Amino acid sequence: MLTLIYAHPYPLHSRVNRALRQAVDDLQGVRTRDLYTLYPDFHIDAAAEQAALAESQIIVLQHPMRWYHTPALLSLWFEKVLAYGWAYGHDAAGQRVQALQGKRLLWTVTTGGAQAAYGRDGYNQHTVHEMGAPIRQTALYCGMEWLEPHIVYGTGQLDTVTLAEAARSYRNRLVELLGGEA
Repeated sequence: MLTLIYAHPYPLHSRVNRALRQAVDDLQGVRTRDLYTLYPDFHIDAAAEQAALAESQIIVLQHPMRWYHTPALLSLWFEKVLAYGWAYGHDAAGQRVQALQGKRLLWTVTTGGAQAAYGRDGYNQHTVHEMGAPIRQTALYCGMEWLEPHIVYGTGQLDTVTLAEAARSYRNRLVELLGGEA
């Protein structure tokens, strides 16, 4: 089972994240948790989110880059769902817990800027991998396996053909993670 945590604050205005999501919506074994649809009031049901994660072997975080990090609701999701005593730390009996131990995490992020904008010589001065360090460290701290991120650059400049190829590539990546069963 793969759980896709989808966090786009303006999904009706999204062309690329919508195309990526639609490319995988029909895959067997994929369950999508659309945070902005589920929690428009930002009142996250941590128990429901934890239950979804507990049933999954693979977790995918899909979102656009927003001011060099995740959208606000996804940041709150981390705080509420990846709680002490469940995702890390100790339970009431003093036993160490890591409910996500051994699960695989794929970070899927889209950027408005071209790939050249992300690097020492680009206007962002850092790579997307560097900007994703807090997400990677969170995954590792919770005992998860960090997978090579799936990044789609230059979303505002993608033509129809390139967008379709990006969606196919994403679908193929998830199919591969699911063991090749489409």
